[in-house]
Amino acid sequence: MSNNEILICGAGVAGPALAYWLRTAGFAVTIVERAPAPRPGGQTVDLRGAGRTVIERMGLMGRARAESVDQRGLALVDTRGRITARLPADSFGGEGIVSEIEILRGDLARLLYESTLPDTEYLFDDTVTGIAQDPDGATVTFEKAGSRRFGLVVGADGPHSVVRALSFGPEREFVRPLDLYTAWFTATDDVDLGGWYLMHNAPGGLVVSARPGRLRGEIKAGLSFRSAPISYDRRDVAAQQDLVAQRFTGVGWETPRLLRAMRTTSDFFFDSMSQIRLDRWSRGRVVLLGDAGYCATPLTGLGTSLALVGAYVLAGELAAAEGDHRIALRRYDEVMRPYVSQAQQLPPGGAAGFAPSGRLGIRLRDLSMRQMTRWPMRNLLAAQFAKAGGIALPDYRLAADIR
Repeated sequence: MSNNEILICGAGVAGPALAYWLRTAGFAVTIVERAPAPRPGGQTVDLRGAGRTVIERMGLMGRARAESVDQRGLALVDTRGRITARLPADSFGGEGIVSEIEILRGDLARLLYESTLPDTEYLFDDTVTGIAQDPDGATVTFEKAGSRRFGLVVGADGPHSVVRALSFGPEREFVRPLDLYTAWFTATDDVDLGGWYLMHNAPGGLVVSARPGRLRGEIKAGLSFRSAPISYDRRDVAAQQDLVAQRFTGVGWETPRLLRAMRTTSDFFFDSMSQIRLDRWSRGRVVLLGDAGYCATPLTGLGTSLALVGAYVLAGELAAAEGDHRIALRRYDEVMRPYVSQAQQLPPGGAAGFAPSGRLGIRLRDLSMRQMTRWPMRNLLAAQFAKAGGIALPDYRLAADIR
């Protein structure tokens, strides 16, 4: 074992992005992922601002554009499907609520995964169960593989991070809930979207949405509701679907059709919307990346940018420090902290703006949407969306970064 050997937990967006940059700097990288293979599908994520710059520096922008989802923008609809407000995708220079480049999370993860081959070792269908640090490294135990030694362990395993729980403490110490829950899934395109990301609000803080998928014949659906904290079994999908169905019984528009589709989908996912906040992202030879350390929630539209930028900065600082993790991790925090703080600021209204509780709140939110491209609302929203580019990316002179 040497400081040159790094373990990354998580093969979503942040993990493979970090592996790509670490390999260009000469590190030996292993990624462990609980899923049996790269996870396909998922909802669309935004490529915007500094995150887009990282993809460009990786030489993947052409492929990302080729696989992006074609959407005209965001439109609000009433119970009869009539559009009450719309915000085209080219608003705010393509950095609006629906960005110019939106790609399915699974497609982006696959592009990043493929960019790391064949130089990155993957341990699929496994996870970390223990991390024991000493002055010379960290001994990591796995659920299935034998224990191994690494110079650094990176938790890139999402908001419910196993690495964070093992090395920093229980999840409840770092979660800041928004009292908002969301189910995502793929459905057949029985809903006429007209190329728009359609959203319907109902009283009680309920949001029903449907947006185009990349493949013919599919749409990406979402069912969100505001609620005080609730308990549920994260492994019991049927019980989660029952919970969602109870909340949305009697809601109009295309809700009954989407509830039926929810029961037969193969990629149902349900979770709370929460932010992750820590005073430090590293402890000894363990460091957190992306949602594991600083989840911003989908409401900000910046989760993917934070993951991509964080991966680039962490790899760059490790290379600049020639593997000295103490120097590198301190610099990683110094560079990323202002950007993360800015990116975690919720848009105007926060969860209440996304899911108003009453009919008056819904009407006022629709009115504000119609005013978004006008002064002064335009400046307010432009400032919010500008957070995507709110970091001057350092030039670490990584091999792949010199073009």
